[in-house]
Amino acid sequence: MTQSCEVSRRPESITIEPVSAASGTVRLPGSKSISNRALFLAAMAQGKTTLTGLLRADDTERMIEALQALGIEVVFEADTQVTVTGCGGRIPVKSGELFIGNAGTAARTLTALLAFAGGTYRLDGIARMRERPIGDLLEALRSLGAKVTCEANDGFLPLRFEPARCEGNRVSVRGNVSSQYLTALLMLAPSVASDEGFWIDIEGELISRPYVAMTVRMMRDFGIEAKETSTGFWVPRGTYRAQSSYKVEADASAASYFLALGALTGGPVTITGVGKDSMQGDVAFADALETMGAVVEKTDDSITVRRDKKQPLKGLRLDCTAIPDAAMTFVPMALMTQGAVQLTGIGSWRVKETDRLAAMACEMRKFGAVVQEGSDFIVVSRSEEGMLKNATVDTYDDHRMAMSLALAACAGVTVTVNDPGCTAKTYPDYFEAFGRLTAHR
Repeated sequence: MTQSCEVSRRPESITIEPVSAASGTVRLPGSKSISNRALFLAAMAQGKTTLTGLLRADDTERMIEALQALGIEVVFEADTQVTVTGCGGRIPVKSGELFIGNAGTAARTLTALLAFAGGTYRLDGIARMRERPIGDLLEALRSLGAKVTCEANDGFLPLRFEPARCEGNRVSVRGNVSSQYLTALLMLAPSVASDEGFWIDIEGELISRPYVAMTVRMMRDFGIEAKETSTGFWVPRGTYRAQSSYKVEADASAASYFLALGALTGGPVTITGVGKDSMQGDVAFADALETMGAVVEKTDDSITVRRDKKQPLKGLRLDCTAIPDAAMTFVPMALMTQGAVQLTGIGSWRVKETDRLAAMACEMRKFGAVVQEGSDFIVVSRSEEGMLKNATVDTYDDHRMAMSLALAACAGVTVTVNDPGCTAKTYPDYFEAFGRLTAHR
């Protein structure tokens, strides 16, 4: 599967001069994954929950707008603090049109919610969201009695929902396309379970397992204990309990760019808001940096990365099934490693905000890198000549393409990033934070 390098460009761009040093501390924004799960759980709970440290970005804004359209009261108390008045599992508004942009987590969880909300709804997103598959989740929901129609192509948005009742207490879903399907079913389960509970069977390999563990932990925080079985999960019938205050961790996926910056330049670079006991699997990115030759220090609320610049960064061979989002950050690091960066288990990149495998291969070749790309792997290295080129990179309206490719400047090249504003999806101030760490060094 290939993707053309020719893409439409927006006029805005940012140029990053070669970066030789970086140091300082970054306070990360809230985790997108935790924020949207917390909004869903608080909305379905009985009572009021105050969420602190919430991410303020496109994905969470779309989730909040959707919940408000469904009659859920979400009130901002401060920039990153909201109070959600839960509906106790009963959605108040029985008709409406919801738009979720390109927010994958919101799209999948809301699809499960609307299936048995007892109303007539339409769910849509931007053009790319209409290309991201949701068929496995729809198949699971339909097997339970959901009445969901795809307006254009079966298995894709836009979706129309008619009132329906859940007609079973067991469902199967594939685990090797997106863990968000399982997350959606898990969080829905308490409200549709029978007195005996609700069983979810997982077919095949489960990718992004740490994200599922995050879902289960957060459900427990809100009073519902999902239990793992030999075939998947069992969830009891019940109603989520509101939490007077619930803190959202900082974004461990976003941390990867700054931790890589510390490893590439020598640092030290410190990120705060996430630490050694994080519920987010992407903190494992820091452990991989240690195998490459960086020095990593973790506290309860921070991670610091540095490197002796006399010691080169080593290449890496890693199965990234558990950390597909953070794994993108390793790719531009290959421009400075002694040996190739070989990543496997990244087939899910194909169905993200863009086809990330094809897009990353295309953009890395602009720097003169040698790239091999397969269905679920990528191998990147410097050419034997070792000469790198300045490059203007396209970002495909994908926040992680923009944030990770900026790191190529650490290899001594000038990087012009087209459409840097696409980082608004999860990190609107990314380039400002990047600039503060690298300024005047």
